[in-house]
Amino acid sequence: MESVKEQHVEPTDGELKEDIRTKEIASYFGYGFAQCISFGLIGTYILFFYTDILGISAAAASVIFLIARTWDAINDPMMASLMDTLKSKHGKFRPYLKYMPYLIVLSTIACFLPLDGLSMTAKLIYAGGTYILWGMVYTASDVPFWSLSSVMSQDTQQRTKLITFANMGVFTGIALSPTIFIPLTKWLGGGDTGQGYLLATIALMAIALPIMLNGFKNTKERVEPPKSKVKFSDGLRALKANKPMFAILVVFFCNVFMNITQALNIYFFTYNLGSASLMTMFGIISFASCIGFFIIPKLTKQYKKKHILMAIVAADILVRIVWFSVGYGSVVVSLIFIGVTMLLYTSTGPLISGMLAETIEYTEYKTGKRNEAVVFSGQTFTGKLSVAVSGGATGLILTAINYQSNQAQSEFTMDMLFFVIALLPALGSLIRLIIMYFYSYTETEYKDIVEKLRVRKKYPQVYPQK
Repeated sequence: MESVKEQHVEPTDGELKEDIRTKEIASYFGYGFAQCISFGLIGTYILFFYTDILGISAAAASVIFLIARTWDAINDPMMASLMDTLKSKHGKFRPYLKYMPYLIVLSTIACFLPLDGLSMTAKLIYAGGTYILWGMVYTASDVPFWSLSSVMSQDTQQRTKLITFANMGVFTGIALSPTIFIPLTKWLGGGDTGQGYLLATIALMAIALPIMLNGFKNTKERVEPPKSKVKFSDGLRALKANKPMFAILVVFFCNVFMNITQALNIYFFTYNLGSASLMTMFGIISFASCIGFFIIPKLTKQYKKKHILMAIVAADILVRIVWFSVGYGSVVVSLIFIGVTMLLYTSTGPLISGMLAETIEYTEYKTGKRNEAVVFSGQTFTGKLSVAVSGGATGLILTAINYQSNQAQSEFTMDMLFFVIALLPALGSLIRLIIMYFYSYTETEYKDIVEKLRVRKKYPQVYPQK
């Protein structure tokens, strides 16, 4: 990792402190929660909706995901670079939180239209178009949401608290859909599954909209960007300069292994454990696993995020090996192991996002430009990429293990489903463990850079912007 060679300056922590109100933290949490109701619906149910309701093949769905993420690779950095060049009376990022919730709601509902009577070609075109549109809208909402945490505070503990609650919002929002979505579809659909999916989506989006709008109303931007104007080309410089960011994004991308299990859970519960209604129990487990978020801020006061993350992923590997050895014969035992692994997984969220946020100042130190949106667009793109790759991989996995929709599965198919659910995410944890072992940009280096940036701004004639 590239080191900082400028003369060391002792930090003056008192100048970094900002007191964030509880109401503001709750509103920021709420935006992440409500936004991720949409993300949870798309990530958990869109493949099943395509294959078992629209009748689209798993292979065709994989192509849709591939095309959408190829477009994201071009579109997301461009949108983020544009965000970094603009500022309004509401701030740099808050304006997006004012307007994008409406588009999040509409695009999510559009993805779950049952399309009765349309030809398969028309269904494929519509499904691909709405999925790509949803991805673009989500970028324009998610990048400003995460970027906002970096301008609400520059104090490392306050920022860790903000990002912890943001991640808690994300995970609880995602968990809400498996908790109540299936019961809602049955209640509202009246036996028509496609109609049930649509009406349940509308109901959940009606809940999400006012909560997102409240997130705009009660948050505040405090960190001023450098005086120099940010240009579109500066986004490319920021990407090139920010080596720690790329390491953290690889760690974040390893969510792909858990995303595969999330997409396959409904199949695992339906065929291996005997009831799709267990998705409700999974949602409850997901909510309960958020207890880890209350522990992380306390741990970060005593230990570096890098070391906490290494301990968590090592524990995940061990637990998954034990689970695979035990098998899935008992529903209760399987749910216990799912609960433990979900607790470990959710605990990694605030650590990864916190480490990513700290790379913003690294870029500013190296380039003289503050590119929050570019950094967090990397997280948004990587998150959507992991969901799309997992969706595509899930389709391929279902094909490879001879899954047959709406009928009893073979013993081979169920055993392979269990292998993917129980053991595959351990590979992601192993990759994370290796990357963190070599990662060197920790809280110590971050605080040093923040103080040097403060000195630069205080004495611009001595330390001119790069």
